[in-house]
Amino acid sequence: MAGVSRCMKYSMFIFNFFFWVCGCIILGFSIWIRVSSTQQGVESSILGGVNLLIAVGAIIMVLGFLGCCGAAKESRCMLMLFFIALLLILILQITGGILGAVYKSQGEEVFRLTLNATVSTLQDTSGEHKEYQEAFQKFEREEKCCGLLDGPKDWGENFNKPSSNICQCELEKPSPDLCIQYQNRYIYKKSCGEVIVQQIKDNLVIIMGIAFGLAVVEIFGLVFSMSLYCQIGRK
Repeated sequence: MAGVSRCMKYSMFIFNFFFWVCGCIILGFSIWIRVSSTQQGVESSILGGVNLLIAVGAIIMVLGFLGCCGAAKESRCMLMLFFIALLLILILQITGGILGAVYKSQGEEVFRLTLNATVSTLQDTSGEHKEYQEAFQKFEREEKCCGLLDGPKDWGENFNKPSSNICQCELEKPSPDLCIQYQNRYIYKKSCGEVIVQQIKDNLVIIMGIAFGLAVVEIFGLVFSMSLYCQIGRK
């Protein structure tokens, strides 16, 4: 029994040491991004994601610390705290996945309303949103798309401004799959809203894969911690 306990103890320690190192990396990297973003005046929506990363890194660090110390000192109290915290995180992940599936249609509707609200920004002629409009035109050129929902119509009067190259199809030989003729000029056929939705779907697949991988790791952590907890209790 002692050999099995020692093997379980070292396995638990190594597992949580790497867990703690990952937390340190995430926390340090996200703090660096947060400081750099503040100095450069980045939008608050991006800072919100960075703040979430800081919280995640801190939580992973604490969990790794509890697991390492609990295994090294054979502390049942620390192991139980580690088990409970990891179990709560796993439950939250499962709950978040279920809620995401249940409220998928509501989320799509909110996203559509967000796109509708952004269209008015593209149509603004006061110059207040000039930087955003220029950034969006760059996105159009990179992704070969036009507008958000209704193509060139989303730009309103801005589309017809002299010297305007909005949605201009920059291919030497415009392909009918990518470009269409509109008001005597070739523009990109696909709306950028479709591109954004596809990017979100692609990222969701990656996120789901990462979440599944984390869930497997967390289950192993739960099994290790509870097994070691029970073995220490029998000594």
